[in-house]
Amino acid sequence: MLLIPAIDLKDGQCVRLKQGVMSDATVFSDDPVKVALHWRDQGARRLHLVDLNGAFAGKPKNLSVIRDILAAVGDDMPVQLGGGIRDLDTIEKYFDLGLKYVIIGTAAVKNPGFLHDACDAFPGQVIVGLDAKDGMVAIDGWAKVTSHNVIDLAKRFEDYGVNSVIYTDIGRDGMMNGVNIDATVKLAQALTVPVIASGGLTDLEDVRKLCEVEAEGIEGAITGRAIYEGSIDFAAAQDLADELSEA
Repeated sequence: MLLIPAIDLKDGQCVRLKQGVMSDATVFSDDPVKVALHWRDQGARRLHLVDLNGAFAGKPKNLSVIRDILAAVGDDMPVQLGGGIRDLDTIEKYFDLGLKYVIIGTAAVKNPGFLHDACDAFPGQVIVGLDAKDGMVAIDGWAKVTSHNVIDLAKRFEDYGVNSVIYTDIGRDGMMNGVNIDATVKLAQALTVPVIASGGLTDLEDVRKLCEVEAEGIEGAITGRAIYEGSIDFAAAQDLADELSEA
């Protein structure tokens, strides 16, 4: 079970949002490279980056700091990135900088052909991010809930050749009230590609609960606010996950 620290980038700073609201941002550091190095040194085996400005602008907006992060840690741990990725040229640019995985979210829902093309062009390196509220996919920074059922859409994208699916329960993200285990398991059971849980990871008990269902196809969990506010000690949590995974 991979625990994946999140660095959400807004105006070059490391922040966390509550339920995706840009105006409700808590700044945790003005040096995201230092934060990335910290999580590497704490034993992280993958890093999750989000270009928040890019997600809203539809194009990269924190490129310089992303470049610096990749230069600092890209050789030591794989980095996955989402936000503002709308064309193959952008993907290629990021991979040239040392990125390992791109995450396509809203663009995949609005333009499935783009996701299909990306999977063909960069096999094994495209992750789809699906954010859902009550089982229905949300897009545009969670501002719009669509009529797409998350499981139906994930199965369709699985056929395109995505590496994995990041599943975020909007109601839990940044709220520190636990992962929606049932919904995550239900999605994982419907797919053959791995699912990465996102949203709500709060304490070691959540890590235990996720490890209990790892065999259903849950590869890892993204953690943000909990590791910044201290309700989870990252190194201890990854050690626990490794111990339970081997049991």
